[in-house]
Amino acid sequence: MLWERQKTSRSASGIPGLNPTEEKDGNLQDIVNQGSLHEFLASLHGQFGPVASFWFGGRPVVSLGSVDQLRQHINPNRTTDSFETMLKSLLGYQSGMGGGATEAVMRKKLYESAVNNTLEENFPLLLKLVEELVGKWKSFPKDQHTPLCAHLLGLAMKAVTQLALGDRFRNDAEVIGFRKNHEAIWSEIGKGYLDGSMEKSPIRKDHYESALAEMETVLMSVAKDRKGQRSQTAFVDALLQSNLTERQVMEDSMVFTLAGCVITANLCIWAVHFLSTSEEVQEKLHQELEDVLGSEPVSLDKIPQLRYFQQVLNETVRTAKLTPIAAQLQENEGKVDQHIIPKETLVIYALGVVLQDADTWNRPYKFDPDRFTEDSARKSFSLLGFSGNQACPELRFAYTVATVVLSTVVRQLKLHQVKGQVVEARSELVSTPKDDTWITVSRRS
Repeated sequence: MLWERQKTSRSASGIPGLNPTEEKDGNLQDIVNQGSLHEFLASLHGQFGPVASFWFGGRPVVSLGSVDQLRQHINPNRTTDSFETMLKSLLGYQSGMGGGATEAVMRKKLYESAVNNTLEENFPLLLKLVEELVGKWKSFPKDQHTPLCAHLLGLAMKAVTQLALGDRFRNDAEVIGFRKNHEAIWSEIGKGYLDGSMEKSPIRKDHYESALAEMETVLMSVAKDRKGQRSQTAFVDALLQSNLTERQVMEDSMVFTLAGCVITANLCIWAVHFLSTSEEVQEKLHQELEDVLGSEPVSLDKIPQLRYFQQVLNETVRTAKLTPIAAQLQENEGKVDQHIIPKETLVIYALGVVLQDADTWNRPYKFDPDRFTEDSARKSFSLLGFSGNQACPELRFAYTVATVVLSTVVRQLKLHQVKGQVVEARSELVSTPKDDTWITVSRRS
């Protein structure tokens, strides 16, 4: 397990970094003091350079914080996704971790195929859900503040549950129950596990374990209800048609729905927020829609032609540091620069640090979709796992939903900032605004 504490030597193989502050907890208190693992890693790399070490509980961890060092470590043929690996480990799941390269390749292809099939089969439903939300926004008075987090998380919950788990979740009560358990689970694996605080609070731990058990029961029930169904319209249907065990189907459904909801919601939230700050970007998106779609609605086959939309979403992910952390367990002894990374070492990809590294990105804190016209920017982004074959299925799903949201919104509305609003990120497993983020909208003439 990636995040388990284990007995090991006190040496972190000579890699520069922090000694453990406490023998039992390592540098956990330092992480707490910095506010999040991302802020801790930013400080760590600022002090010790692009390859740095620290202690998570009783084990040494190596963090990589620049494109050059990640390029040396990332295997383009890797069969496991670093974000999924980290999430499964935090949940205590084993399936798909260590079953051999052949099994991992088959699982990855199955997972990706399930996502693609789900989007193809349910694209009209996705359009309908987005149109309902935009219709609500159009009905608002011009100066009314629209809460992005509340609305777009609600959209993500409806879209992901219905597309992943089927029409049982057209019932609002089912979605509300899912959301309650989702929030209890995600709040702990996003923060409580990483800083060790949940283990010190029996009440929080019981609440988390109860929510996880209830969510697992729901997912097992969904799988049972849909087993033997001829049509494959939902993500879970494709898993059920494979040779996965019931437990594996449940775990993969858990990972997809947990991560899919949060990544989709926050990609949409940040994208709409950044658009509200730039009328120029909104108009360029509107012009691309006119050029590619004319008066037709957006369709799955036309999305690849919306290249500026892709640039906007790439820049949203980069500027917001959407997924600031990923992790891999060092399967065999490795080397980065002159540093030896021993077998079984936990290696953190400090993606949030890399995404705002001034050596890689010109004016790294500026939202500038045009930077992705450059080949070097696209290659760096792909290497980090945010585009191309290395992108996790949940992020590809989120890109599709976000493209439908933005194309529908930009065609009908203009987005405006709320004056005086300060939007700050809370960097956990997925970057989320600390408070709800507000915009105002006006109809296009």
